[in-house]
Amino acid sequence: MQKKIISFRNDILPLKNVLYRLALRITLQHEDAEDIVQDTLMKVWNRRDDWHQIDNIEAYALTIARHLALDKVKRADSNKVFVDAADVSETARVNNPYDRIIDSDRLQLVRKLMSELPEKQRSCMQLRDFEGKSYREIANVMEISEEQVKVNIFRARQSIKQKFKEAEEYGL
Repeated sequence: MQKKIISFRNDILPLKNVLYRLALRITLQHEDAEDIVQDTLMKVWNRRDDWHQIDNIEAYALTIARHLALDKVKRADSNKVFVDAADVSETARVNNPYDRIIDSDRLQLVRKLMSELPEKQRSCMQLRDFEGKSYREIANVMEISEEQVKVNIFRARQSIKQKFKEAEEYGL
């Protein structure tokens, strides 16, 4: 079986948005996420002579980005900063301004709850729910088993659901 010839322009460069979203979910810093994407693309480019040996270039690039992001977080020992509401896609439009405010507050709460998740849960959920990756792809990127991916996603969703319900019932 012949391996696909990989093109930086056609196969790797289009991954920059996926890499950015993953890095942003881990670091919670826009500038750091941009730096990580750039570093990831440089590392992938520097390994161009070995591309023919890589089974899945997307998983390879995501793994590099994840490791760089985790390293950045460990080095920075940063305080968590939440993603701005304006930087993430808006909720569905509703006609009533009151409903829009409620939706906006709920979206901010979900983002806050997601940013408070442990890194593995947050990354697994990001890759599955926002990037649409399969359990196998996530397992390759995260370097864990598919069962661990499923458990992390389940726990993340349960945690967000429970905390969201508490906030809705009792207020913030």
